[in-house]
Amino acid sequence: MRHLLLAVALTTLLPAAAAARTVAVEEQSIEQLQAAMTQGRASSEDLVRSYLRRIAAMDRRGPALHAVIALNPDALAQARALDAERRAGHVRGPLHGVPILVKDNIETADAMPTTAGSLALAANVTHRDAPVVAQLRAAGAVILGKTNLSEWANIRSDRAMSGWSAVGGLVRNPYALDRTACGSSSGSGAAVAASFAAAALGTETDGSVVCPSSINGLAGLKPSIGLVSRTHVVPISHSQDTPGPMARSVRDVALLFSAMVGADPADPATAGAQPHDYVAGLSTSALSGLRVAVQRPEMSPDLAAAYDRALAVLRAGGAELVAVEAPKLDGIGAAEGIVLHTELHADLDAYLATTPPAVTARTLDQVIAFDRAHAAAEMPFFAQETFEAAVRTRGLADADYLAARARSLRMASEAIDGMLARAHATILVEPAYGPAWLTDPIQGDQYPGPSSSELPAIAGYPNLTVPMGLVRGLPVGLSFIATRNGEATVLGAGYAYEQRAQARVAPHYLPAVDVGAGMEGHGR
Repeated sequence: MRHLLLAVALTTLLPAAAAARTVAVEEQSIEQLQAAMTQGRASSEDLVRSYLRRIAAMDRRGPALHAVIALNPDALAQARALDAERRAGHVRGPLHGVPILVKDNIETADAMPTTAGSLALAANVTHRDAPVVAQLRAAGAVILGKTNLSEWANIRSDRAMSGWSAVGGLVRNPYALDRTACGSSSGSGAAVAASFAAAALGTETDGSVVCPSSINGLAGLKPSIGLVSRTHVVPISHSQDTPGPMARSVRDVALLFSAMVGADPADPATAGAQPHDYVAGLSTSALSGLRVAVQRPEMSPDLAAAYDRALAVLRAGGAELVAVEAPKLDGIGAAEGIVLHTELHADLDAYLATTPPAVTARTLDQVIAFDRAHAAAEMPFFAQETFEAAVRTRGLADADYLAARARSLRMASEAIDGMLARAHATILVEPAYGPAWLTDPIQGDQYPGPSSSELPAIAGYPNLTVPMGLVRGLPVGLSFIATRNGEATVLGAGYAYEQRAQARVAPHYLPAVDVGAGMEGHGR
């Protein structure tokens, strides 16, 4: 199904390409694309066509990354309209005419379904923009298409294989095609790493922006809960879900994020969100005098060496590093599980009730039944035991759920706040994730090394990952974590680190890498 949709889209969009200029879009930043349009070296239409050619050559053929799940049939028309605005002297801002990709659990008003990777939502053409998409569109971004993802944002099964969906197939990592692209925003991570767009939207509940950004050599921001609207985003958890920007640089992340922040009456959590220019505050001197709490989890020697090099960069930039110990948090994972299961049942049922009549699975129970009826296509590798657990939960008024949310929120926020307080620091750093593990359809994800995502995800705090180089050919990232609404702090520190470290390496699409003995993970 996916291959047919993409083939039709590419056939429709590309025939007149000979009349357009070919633009070298590989590794080009948002500012570089904007400069090309400002100087008349390219139009937005040229950029769209150039990205479409690259997707045709590398997502459908070549390394066959399977990062793009659908192309927007209206992308060229949007680009032409924005080009006409530019000729008339009106430029909306730094995103004007820049093509971006959107994860396929975020609705757009274009003629594309929002599937969350599931065949149950193949007919989910809502013709509505999620507010976060509407804001990006108003800022001048061109919606180029939708990215593949771990089906249902990786919540269907505890034994899932990240990056796989029944609609889109398996996303491949551009650095090593036999390795995971992580999830659930796997397609957004692989697509931006491969220069299918300058930037993309992902979403995170716990790790789904940070992990694919780290593992695909990107900068990625999981924002504080309440800054970005979740309306018309296929949900897991209203306590932890948020869209987040993913790009090849911190500056591009800040550019995208600045257009994403805003209050949405339909999402009460965003009531206090105020637009802010997060680019204006970026400075290479942001590390000077900054006290940084340094957490050192258990990790492989190679990852530890990369982390030590990153810490040396922070220190050379003028940061004062203070070692902290992460507290033991017995039971936080189980409490988070109760929250996610309960909210998945309630929130997904509420979302499905708003979908078009053509979507016949209108409750979580009906999605489970759909998967059973279409097991060959939907469950060839892993089942849906998480869905089945979620459907047995007792609702948002359940005392066990309320206690679990209160407990997990308190433990996570006190853990981060406590580490910062003990170090008298404003920011916490730690490795984002270990290097990408082998894709394994039998065992599912194996999660080697540390993970920075759990505490900021539960607490609703910001988590920015920035490339800190390669470990035996595979990218790893450095996480910058602050308290709620500390985005300017993490972006500033991350930018100053990035400019000094220059640690990102472009992908080479290797069939495989030999990471050596002891580097593979075992279990979760």
